[in-house]
Amino acid sequence: MNKTVRRTAVFCGLLVLALLVRATWVQFVRSDTLAEHDQNRRVKIAAFGQPRGDIIVGGQAITGSVATPGSDFKYKRTYKNGPMYAPVTGFFSQAQGQTFLEGVHDDLLGGKDSRLLGSPVDALTGERPKGGDVVTTIDPKAQKAAYKGLTDLDAKGAVVALDPRSGKILAMASTPSYDPSVFAGISGKDGKAFKELDKRKDKPLNNRAFREAYPPGSTFKILTAAAALEHGTVTDINASSGARAPYRLPQSSTEIGNVVPNAQCDKASMKTAMQWSCNNVFLDAALKTGKDKMRETAERFGFNKEQFMPVRTAASGYPEKLDKPQTALTGMGQGSVTTTPLQMAMVTAGLANDGKVMKPYLVDELRGADLSAVQKNEPEELEQAVSPDTARTVQQMMEYTVTDGTGDKVAIDGVTVGGKPGTAQHGADVRDERPYAWFVSYAKQSDGSSPVAVAVLVDPEDMDISRSEIAGGKLGAPIAKAVMEAVLKKS
Repeated sequence: MNKTVRRTAVFCGLLVLALLVRATWVQFVRSDTLAEHDQNRRVKIAAFGQPRGDIIVGGQAITGSVATPGSDFKYKRTYKNGPMYAPVTGFFSQAQGQTFLEGVHDDLLGGKDSRLLGSPVDALTGERPKGGDVVTTIDPKAQKAAYKGLTDLDAKGAVVALDPRSGKILAMASTPSYDPSVFAGISGKDGKAFKELDKRKDKPLNNRAFREAYPPGSTFKILTAAAALEHGTVTDINASSGARAPYRLPQSSTEIGNVVPNAQCDKASMKTAMQWSCNNVFLDAALKTGKDKMRETAERFGFNKEQFMPVRTAASGYPEKLDKPQTALTGMGQGSVTTTPLQMAMVTAGLANDGKVMKPYLVDELRGADLSAVQKNEPEELEQAVSPDTARTVQQMMEYTVTDGTGDKVAIDGVTVGGKPGTAQHGADVRDERPYAWFVSYAKQSDGSSPVAVAVLVDPEDMDISRSEIAGGKLGAPIAKAVMEAVLKKS
């Protein structure tokens, strides 16, 4: 063999070896990655090749699967009461992918979860098991009350209800909403429907319950009160605060007044300040407690971190770097502090549960198609945010606010209810922007335990209502009351 032929043979041998190495790499090392790649059409064909497991609310499926003749995607998703439950389910679309519970538990619902395999033989055959079900913690009556309350107002907003004792999410509504069924397929009609939703000014695809943060306004005063009591800034809620009304911010000529006459709030006690939502007392309490202790208390309730329920939430924020005027403003839920409705429900629930904040969770159980339990979720303590004594003192003030103050519209006959309304200014020019209306509340049973805490946010931007009519007690309290009554009827 001459030199040229020998070199050619060696070169060809190296090419064959490289090809074998590459083929081995692709088949055995990268096979899983390539098999699950978003652009692998076989993955999508398999995902839509059989009916999907269901998401369950109150023992009933709120999802389904329907055959799509003439397509290699054999089934597409359907939704019952889609707009009402979209903030919980998210969507599962042949073209747009999946979100929320549909996304987090995609493997289980689609039958890909290894825990659904019945025996080693199933694994060897490679046949995909039937999809499992996701059993939620949602109370259907509470969810209906929350959604109806918002849609009756024709408002943008959100409602979150929790069981303070366990952290179960009982309701999670966001409006305006959307029906995930209308773009569940891959047709041009489905694509057009999604684009129209995505372009709408009122953003129906946004989840306002836990993915967007807002200034909490006066509802944050319950946390300010808890921080001031816990750190000894306030020791007697009936004693004069010494805080003048209107209140001049430190290092500033800006004065903050009150909705009620300033004379009614001048040097008022914290109990009276909660009753009439006196800004001056809470500005002063936050300033004296200090930004570090205020932030510490906020973080104990869940601020400055994402929650996973198991869907990821936006983090509510109490900033680290605040000057004295900014610290004072956080006392009334303004300035740089932001929160999701879920987070304010957690604060309210934690106080109603004697200071113990439970981890919020949306899924009670994962189960196989044969109804066998795959995973059962149990209540988990997140933090003892404040002492029981501090929490009960704040409860006392919140309950007084309902019986004798600005939270009276949430009162329920024969039930002990604590509440706090709020109005939150926002935007570059607060004089031009219509404020958010908030309401937070809880209800107690005869044994003192609380089966429900609620946070309501109403954004009246597009409502046919005068600015003077925008108030948490007017807009949010009736919704909170309806949700609590729905839960109490079951308790």
